[in-house]
Amino acid sequence: MKVVSLTAAALAGSASAHTIFQKLYVNGVDQGQLTGIRAPDYDGPITDVTSNDIICNGAGINPYHQPVSQAVIDVPAGATVTAEWHHTLDQQPNDPTDPIDASHKGPIISYLAKVQDATDMDVTGLQWFKIYEDGLTVSDQTWAVDRLIANKGKVTFQIPSCIESGQYLLRHEIIALHAASSYPGAQFYMECAQINITGGSGSKSPATVPFPGAYHGTDPGIKINIYQTLNNYTIPDEFHALCEVRVATDVLSCIVLGVFVGPGVFSY
Repeated sequence: MKVVSLTAAALAGSASAHTIFQKLYVNGVDQGQLTGIRAPDYDGPITDVTSNDIICNGAGINPYHQPVSQAVIDVPAGATVTAEWHHTLDQQPNDPTDPIDASHKGPIISYLAKVQDATDMDVTGLQWFKIYEDGLTVSDQTWAVDRLIANKGKVTFQIPSCIESGQYLLRHEIIALHAASSYPGAQFYMECAQINITGGSGSKSPATVPFPGAYHGTDPGIKINIYQTLNNYTIPDEFHALCEVRVATDVLSCIVLGVFVGPGVFSY
């Protein structure tokens, strides 16, 4: 296995090149800056997977930007949504670390949790199910974060069509692995969007996990040395089949039933 040395640039980037999910698009329509999104003022990470901060951020060390949006974004079941990340809330032009420093390689994951009221600030005890993940492409050793940077901070995925209609929290997350050779070391960046899914068939009931609880410091996708040629990478938390979801992406041309076939596309 080829070992790649940790560069000074990567070490320097790890100190301050953080990021915030701050805008959502629904079928290509921009919903507005921080509309329906709980985002902190500070762009720093969560590193403790046992903390309530791992749920939607904002619970302790990174207080939410005030006032928190009371908007709930309408999203048709089966819609394509795009999350947009930037280095800071007051993003300045020509920032070399926007949307995130290139050293912060790692996976990108999205979850949903069914709620009665998406504006309720108490997020403890919710049950989450994964709807999207993108990790490492082994063939060229590129990560989801590399694709995020290439797409100028945007990540596109699809809302399942077979889930129940109603209000949900959408938890969208980057796990940066540049310092993950020991725990705590991996950096978790996540925000939650408040959405109302309409037109869902309700034909499937997804398997769920809690936060905290879904991740463990010993998980191979959380404690890992990425400065080597990797033959595989296991994204934290097992993905459970639900319904067929296809995400708009230019790296795939087909779906093979029952398997994960590439970044951002699953056959449920």
